Amino acid sequence: MERELVVEEMKNISSITNSLTSSPHDDSNNIIRKTPKSPFSSKISMSPLASASPIMKKALTYMEEIGHLTKLHDPALDAWLPITESRSGNAYYAAFHTLCSGIGVQALLLPLAFITLGWIWGIVSLSLVFMWQLYTLWLLIQLHEFAPGMRNSRYLGLSMAAFGEKLGKILALFPTMYLSGGTCVTLIMIGGSSMKIFFQTVCASNSHITTLSTIEWYIVFTVSAIVLAQLPNLNSIAGISLVGSISAVTYCTLTWVISVVKERPQGVSFEPVENTSDVATICTILNALGMIVFAFRGHNLVLEIQGTMPSSLKNPSHVPMWKGVKFSYSIIALCLFPLAIGGYWAYGNLMPNGGILSALDKYHGEDTSKVILGITSLLVAIHCLTSFQIYAMPVFDNWELKYTSKKKKPCPWWLRTGLRVFFGCLTFFISVALPFLPSLAGLIGGIALPVTLAYPCLMCIMIKKPKRYSSSWFVNWSLGLWGLVLSILLVFSAIWTIATQGMDVHFFKTQ
Repeated sequence: MERELVVEEMKNISSITNSLTSSPHDDSNNIIRKTPKSPFSSKISMSPLASASPIMKKALTYMEEIGHLTKLHDPALDAWLPITESRSGNAYYAAFHTLCSGIGVQALLLPLAFITLGWIWGIVSLSLVFMWQLYTLWLLIQLHEFAPGMRNSRYLGLSMAAFGEKLGKILALFPTMYLSGGTCVTLIMIGGSSMKIFFQTVCASNSHITTLSTIEWYIVFTVSAIVLAQLPNLNSIAGISLVGSISAVTYCTLTWVISVVKERPQGVSFEPVENTSDVATICTILNALGMIVFAFRGHNLVLEIQGTMPSSLKNPSHVPMWKGVKFSYSIIALCLFPLAIGGYWAYGNLMPNGGILSALDKYHGEDTSKVILGITSLLVAIHCLTSFQIYAMPVFDNWELKYTSKKKKPCPWWLRTGLRVFFGCLTFFISVALPFLPSLAGLIGGIALPVTLAYPCLMCIMIKKPKRYSSSWFVNWSLGLWGLVLSILLVFSAIWTIATQGMDVHFFKTQ
């Protein structure tokens, strides 16, 4: 009986929708179409979705789950774009992507932050930032489907939905594109250099072999990245993300374990470094906080990863996504906390500016197996190569969106291939032309910081509209404003550091 009522209600909704979307006159016979009467007509307003009865809600739910309810966006575009082309993702894929994108070489700099902050404030700051960014991750996952029938599978799209089209683009377009394209440029530099170090370590005993130059290793890395980038969509690189995750966890573990096991260098001290002025002290502390904040990344990819999952009212995508994120960030915590604490314990104030990997080579390069050192460099290169794929995907998606929106059809294979080859060549050119770009990481990273710590909280307020002075309202406003303030302070600190210490600006002179 209930099934018959649902079917009858579906017929009524279909007839009402047709009457609202069609012309009142039929050109073939000039007969005015009228909405057929229904026993539920007294409960239905002009919109078939308003004031729905329980039977209607069941009908609407059924139609949404089988894909017959009209969405508020064009589903054809999602089916043509590389991020949402495949909706077969699951919690495992989410864990692979999140872990691969969430750990970076920036984590190797964490012991440097402890030199300034010390044991207590270093651990406290690392713990607070970890919980803060994990909370903003949870917010983004919940906001992915903040309205029934709508999915925000891109960070920029969610920003526009929360702040308005114009302001949303201004706030999120540059940071998200930098976090994608700029990260890929940095990955070419680090990955190519790691390949060079691996080759020199393995072939150090053979003087007859001539090593490639740094630029030539950049080319090797870029060509490899372009080949892997031909995989069509985000779900298709899940295996690559798994390899990258294993590589990242392995080299992080190797570096801190070897550093702790080996004998500490003479002269290790944990006394805080004194600065010449109060401004220098403040900026040094801010730089240390920046190192901790920049160690956590990948928030600009969370919505995209969640967009690869199927979703319905009974099985929303936020459930498997949060499971994958919890697992991956448990692993990330097990990597970053021992790396920071163990690295600082092993080297103290003797930690070089290059981080724990440079310290390992400087203090234990002679008494550590060349195989271990070579494997570590190789793992860094592999992780950079795999991370390149997931960070480049939003750029590919954005470029293809421009084509599909205009042509109303998917990109042909030759155009998709050409766009990805062009992106690889463009990032290679920037890495060669601007070798000093890592020196600006603090400045540009400070500008992009709100994507991680501030915007998710503010978007939650704009979209969810929590009750004024409620706990949710207070927490999100506090964290959002603190994130913006921290961003401004880090930008100021980066500018002050560049102004006082200078920066070696040289074009097309890769070292």
